[in-house]
Amino acid sequence: MDNNDYFGRSGAGMPSVASTAAPTPQRPGTPSESLGQNPFGDGVESRASQRSSGQNGNPFSSPMASRPASSFDSASALGRFDGGQRYFHSRRVRKGEVEKPWTKNVDPKEKWVTILPIIGIVIGLGISGFLVWDGIRSVVKHNYCPVLEETWSNGFNEQVWMKEVQVNGFGNGEFEQTTGGDQNVYVENGHLIIKATPQDDALIQQDHKIDLLSDGTCTSTNPDYCIAVTNTTAGNSTIVPPVLSGRINTRRGATIKYGRIEVTAKLPAGDWLWPAIWMMPVDSAYGPWPQSGEIDIMESRGNNYTYPQGGNNIMSSALHWGPNPANDAWWRTNVKRQALHTTYSSGFNVFGLEWSQKYLFTYVNSRLLQVLYVNFDTPMWTRGNFPVQDSNGTRIKDIWSETGRAQTPFDQKFYLILNLAVGGTNGWFEDNVNGKPWLDASPNARKDFWQAKDRWLPTWTQPQMEVSKVMMWQQCDGDEDL
Repeated sequence: MDNNDYFGRSGAGMPSVASTAAPTPQRPGTPSESLGQNPFGDGVESRASQRSSGQNGNPFSSPMASRPASSFDSASALGRFDGGQRYFHSRRVRKGEVEKPWTKNVDPKEKWVTILPIIGIVIGLGISGFLVWDGIRSVVKHNYCPVLEETWSNGFNEQVWMKEVQVNGFGNGEFEQTTGGDQNVYVENGHLIIKATPQDDALIQQDHKIDLLSDGTCTSTNPDYCIAVTNTTAGNSTIVPPVLSGRINTRRGATIKYGRIEVTAKLPAGDWLWPAIWMMPVDSAYGPWPQSGEIDIMESRGNNYTYPQGGNNIMSSALHWGPNPANDAWWRTNVKRQALHTTYSSGFNVFGLEWSQKYLFTYVNSRLLQVLYVNFDTPMWTRGNFPVQDSNGTRIKDIWSETGRAQTPFDQKFYLILNLAVGGTNGWFEDNVNGKPWLDASPNARKDFWQAKDRWLPTWTQPQMEVSKVMMWQQCDGDEDL
């Protein structure tokens, strides 16, 4: 090879890097490079790309020694068709060329592969239908007679509702004084409002006495429930209730023994507010609280959702029952329900109760959204598993089983209570949680709460419980005394 004509350009007597490779030997069937053809071309485009040369080799071809033997003598490997056998044509199987022996010889057991699942589905649907029918059939259906439909269209009906006026905290150490006027309980725009407001600061900063017996407004005859004082004497931190609020009940006008209740209400928003919808017995037939029972349809807290025990995004229902306050078995019948993606203070909700000789349950908005369910299939005394004697060594007597009714003490007439409490020293607000400004056991609890007013009062963005409707029905099957 003349180096000066290599790749069609003059050399300087020194071969190029490409020319240093060993010459590729000619293979049978492979066109000679001297013919000026590109072995990877098709004769037209490749010739245009050829450079004038005596040899006209392809500078991009692989050395023959590096080519796999399978590529020799293969026109397909050269990328052209020389008139021989055609490669890469369709390999699709023509219709009728594939044998299908399974179409000729059918396994007689094969049909059960389809039949058995269908039978299973039919049986399953049948069982499901029976269970639904049996469940519906077994649901007790009661007759209900209306007792109260209160929409406040005629204002506050004193023939049905009574405002409780006291200052003692109702046994819970609550911080409010409940009033009898229109300041804290009133009807506005067709809704009942029970609102909490701060006490007059002057009544706390100087000696003062509130005597509800003297002015004749107290709804109790017990002086402890009707009289409160502020005493600024050194070492004495006694103050009158630091908050005013309201509490009403239906004792004089609407009671039920078994039946249903629905209260449509919007709960308050504000730290240490305590709204409640609940029931107490008309007569304490089995003794003082909690021997005669208590039914809490709804209790909540005005604190926001960050409150660990649950703020206005949580409501709870409970029954209180036991031989004495130290053995109140409420914790056995207590359930919480969280609002779904909202709070109970952001809108109205229906808080309901259904109560019969066989069961008692509470619900929110729908009877299907049950909160608390108690089945009276076991006597309440047995359910309580109370001790034989109390901490003083006094023997505890079974006060309910002698009635022969498993639901005792929840077998008497009860009345409805709506109230908005504030604070308290009974543990409803746990000590040392979320900046609680008082300790339950402290004699200064009321005063400590009041002195933290700058912290809690700004949170009272909605310091009232607003009630749009109250419905009460008495179960009237005719066997309510059984």
